[in-house]
Amino acid sequence: MQFIDPKLPKDIFGWRSPRLGLDMPIVRYGRAGHALLLYPTAAADFLENERFFLIKSIEPLIFAGKVQVFSIDSINKHAWMNPRIPVGEKIRRQVLYSGYVEEEVVPHIRRVMGDPHARVAVSGASFGGFHAANQFFRRPDLFDTLISMSGFFDLEGDYLEGHGGADAYFNNPMWFMRELSGEGLDRIRDSSEIHLVTGQGKWEAPHASARFSALLHERGIPHNFDKWGYDVDHDWPWWRRMLPHYVGERVRW
Repeated sequence: MQFIDPKLPKDIFGWRSPRLGLDMPIVRYGRAGHALLLYPTAAADFLENERFFLIKSIEPLIFAGKVQVFSIDSINKHAWMNPRIPVGEKIRRQVLYSGYVEEEVVPHIRRVMGDPHARVAVSGASFGGFHAANQFFRRPDLFDTLISMSGFFDLEGDYLEGHGGADAYFNNPMWFMRELSGEGLDRIRDSSEIHLVTGQGKWEAPHASARFSALLHERGIPHNFDKWGYDVDHDWPWWRRMLPHYVGERVRW
């Protein structure tokens, strides 16, 4: 079975992250267009988006040079979705992962693009939607577009187990976006693009996106909150429809 067209440009690269102490691969699809960083779902790896045909869903846009895609591993199997690890250590590892993306992945993307100032779009589904949002709102100087599919934006209920502190605070968008100010907030308001999209079918949690959308409204942040139908489940067939819709028709690249 071919997950992508054999003619689609694809490069696998990687390095041992000094922050994480892990070998972290990254795959690039395409050679031109706006950079899009994709997270996997749950505890999956950098090729999950290819195996589940999410890359295939936007293949025409990659061939056309509208977008080039970079996909990375999740931290979740080493943190949030590993029951053997204490919550405090999970938080510490999330901090390291955020640093890995901001200080290692984005410079790599800019280097291969030949643009040291490029801002990157970011997307993911489910837990990948959380990671995408967390990076986008933490560093709007690095990221210009968020497409969160069936995501959530608050670790407090299911993952933090009462833990707080600065490390948790600055990696939990529902917390830090309540008080964000200054240049970062101005950049999000004035020169960024935000799409929160969710279904209302099985296993979906549209209330999570609705709650975060309400917070963005409170902060005066323009965004698109798009609820798809009651037949739209928390599953790959729908994410394969969502992503090309937004990349192909909604974003302003």
